[in-house]
Amino acid sequence: MSLIQIRGLKKQYGGKYVLQGINMSIDAGQVVGYIGPNGAGKSTTIKIIAGITDEFEGDVSVFGMDVRKNALDIKQRIGYIPEQAALYDVLTPIEYLRFIGKLYGLADEVIGTKSWELLRLFELADKAGNRMNTYSKGMKQKVLLISGMMHNPEIIFLDEPLSGLDANAVILVKEILFQLKQSGKTIFYSSHIMDVVEKISDRIVIIDKGTVIADGSFESLQTQAHKGTLENIFTSLTGGDQQNSSTAKEFIDVLKN
Repeated sequence: MSLIQIRGLKKQYGGKYVLQGINMSIDAGQVVGYIGPNGAGKSTTIKIIAGITDEFEGDVSVFGMDVRKNALDIKQRIGYIPEQAALYDVLTPIEYLRFIGKLYGLADEVIGTKSWELLRLFELADKAGNRMNTYSKGMKQKVLLISGMMHNPEIIFLDEPLSGLDANAVILVKEILFQLKQSGKTIFYSSHIMDVVEKISDRIVIIDKGTVIADGSFESLQTQAHKGTLENIFTSLTGGDQQNSSTAKEFIDVLKN
């Protein structure tokens, strides 16, 4: 049985469907890159699978459990790292991670050890006593990454996890994702940074206007689109190549006038 099963997934906001019938099966240990233009439905899909949004049409199961009926049990076993999240800015990262660790049922000693060690690896240990309202967006993103993975989840959902990170942190997160892949973790990864998706994904799903328009390995997508890089494949399949060229020319013309 697949670890994640999605059948006929639809979601609407204000009478307009942002997901128009997604079907997908994801096996244990698979790394799936989920990409698409802004507004294509990527974040909505992830929130539904992760049990955050329960108002949708169709069927979604994780670990063989219905996400509508077993959202809490599923959340205990997954990690979810969004692009932005409320981090309770009046707390220090140590206080916040203690709170998150308790939600996952970790022992106090484990929480304390993991929190300090993971903050040290992200070069935040010397600022662990500072309130997070003094943190930059990148620093908050590091805390968010730690909080989503400190319980060693079986499935990791990442929605633009590199947002706001400095160059060194981006390199570190790329390596962490690669080693998580090597260890057999199941990863569902959405990002606009195509080279990361291309390098770590066993399978790439491209969504446009709420519909899956391509699904396969990078090599199979290359064959389908007759293009080289994932960025070229993406723009070709979503019709962005000609539009981007035309828009860029118009942009230059406006600058010249």
